[in-house]
Amino acid sequence: WEFNGSFYQPSAFLMMGIPGLEALHLWISIPFCALYLIALLGNCVILFIIKKTQSLHEPMYYFLSMLAVTDLGLVLCTLPTTLGVFWFNMRRIGFDACLTQMYFIHILSFIESSVLLAMAFDRFIAISRPLRHSSILTKTTVIKIGLAIILRGMVSLLPIPFLLKRLTYCGKTELSHSFCFHPDIMNLACADIKVNVFYGMIILLSTVGMDFIFIVLSYILIIKTVISLATKEECLRALNTCVSHICAVLVFFIPMIGLSMIHRFGKNVPPLINTLVAYTYLIIPPALNPIIYSIKSSHIREALLRALRRKTG
Repeated sequence: WEFNGSFYQPSAFLMMGIPGLEALHLWISIPFCALYLIALLGNCVILFIIKKTQSLHEPMYYFLSMLAVTDLGLVLCTLPTTLGVFWFNMRRIGFDACLTQMYFIHILSFIESSVLLAMAFDRFIAISRPLRHSSILTKTTVIKIGLAIILRGMVSLLPIPFLLKRLTYCGKTELSHSFCFHPDIMNLACADIKVNVFYGMIILLSTVGMDFIFIVLSYILIIKTVISLATKEECLRALNTCVSHICAVLVFFIPMIGLSMIHRFGKNVPPLINTLVAYTYLIIPPALNPIIYSIKSSHIREALLRALRRKTG
């Protein structure tokens, strides 16, 4: 412990695996390894296919590349500590290292939310203004959107580590997960955390919350546009281009909202439920997104098959 008058700060936190199942951690690590492997390989394949296939150099797939890079970042942020806990019972993480991991996990989560919003905007333009789609979303515009997304995440979350460092911490240093999460660290403090709670809630609502609202509004406009199309076949064709994105939105936002609600209001929720929702939020979307887009996008599927034929040929 570092002591400075009445100010206490732990030198490290202790991470938690799956409560009550510590004896089975080695076996539990097998599905986690499988999910991490799928996420790493799947997103790398998506990036490789988009880079090598000239016909995929358009806004929809540029945004998909951003999503794949973000998912890879999330995987690489949590993989070392999660497998460290499961394989070697390495539960200790330094205070500053924990804040750093927490900062990048939250940044990448906010970036993923914003990329999903950008993808919804892309689908709306593609369906409502198909002839102007390429002129509205030029390569330069997509790059500017990507930079704005990164900048928004970095700047909005920059105060969070400093707000946590100013707190006095009590004797309890055990986190609820095998990674560092802002509400989890905040709740270990024995100081007044109203500023942290207020700022965290404001940032969450003004970023992820607003992203979700605008995604819903985008789909309301998309549905209105689709209904106005002449034939049923055109309607189905237009909606079919949105299925992958809708799945990615649901896979990301449902566990994220659930985890946020549990940390803020679910004081009596069993620790196992809290842990499972957290792992679902951080591991399932990066593993499922490349599968969803590979299955639903005929362009990616065909490009992948062509690449495999070249390899085998």
